[in-house]
Amino acid sequence: MDALFPAPDPSPKRRIRRLRRAVPFRQVAPNLVTLLALCAGLTAIRMGIEGRYDMAVAGVVFAAVLDAIDGRLARMLKTTSRFGAELDSLADFVSFGVAPAFLIYVWRIDTLESLGWIAGLVFAICAALRLARFNAALADPDQPHWHKDFFVGVPAPAGAICGLLPIFLERMGVPVPEEAAGFVALYLVAIGVLMVSRLPTLSGKRLGARIPRDVVLPVLVASVLVAALGMSYPFTMLAAAAIAYLGHLPLAWRIWQRRSLEHRRAEGTGRRTGDSGSEPADDVPED
Repeated sequence: MDALFPAPDPSPKRRIRRLRRAVPFRQVAPNLVTLLALCAGLTAIRMGIEGRYDMAVAGVVFAAVLDAIDGRLARMLKTTSRFGAELDSLADFVSFGVAPAFLIYVWRIDTLESLGWIAGLVFAICAALRLARFNAALADPDQPHWHKDFFVGVPAPAGAICGLLPIFLERMGVPVPEEAAGFVALYLVAIGVLMVSRLPTLSGKRLGARIPRDVVLPVLVASVLVAALGMSYPFTMLAAAAIAYLGHLPLAWRIWQRRSLEHRRAEGTGRRTGDSGSEPADDVPED
């Protein structure tokens, strides 16, 4: 008697062939980059334990560079997956949540004992919440298209770099005495709050996607100059980048408000046109 609910693939040979099918390297390449970023974050923690803060900072910065590469590599190779997104979030939590909080703690705010540890916990938890909210926002199909130009809150890699600003200043020769541990702890908590805030920040995803032909050479020269300055004066450049990022937040807020006002006006024009019985205006953006 035949089975009441026959298997859709009764041939065991066919199942074995499917399991043995080779996976192209391009499918695992983005995940490999993500794992390298995770290794960099974990190594930064080890360097912090050993008191080698230069190498620890280098590990966090290297993880941030790899984090900027893996997602773009996955989209370029058309190998994006839910597994890769989850792995990326876990790696980001370690590299940009746990590692910076631990480095700041063992570097200065451990003198505050429990209060310093609580400040590190707040930063790490804020990074986790920031990443969870980012993953949830990716599944929202109702957000306007121009929202892709912004992040909600400070992204985790930028938060990590900004959180390490006191170490950058100390390595530049700016005195950060032990008596300033309380201010360092408050600063770390403030960066964590910025990560979970609703403050819009510029994403920069489209930056460099299209370069005008007449500015290609200046862009190449500027890139070489920045790379040379970064290699010669790494902590000065990192401190400048962190300060510049924090300084851009009011500008990002103003740009958000202007784009939001334009979007509301366009939607209002579309509703009025639709109510009159004619087609919507051509300049109404599609969500």
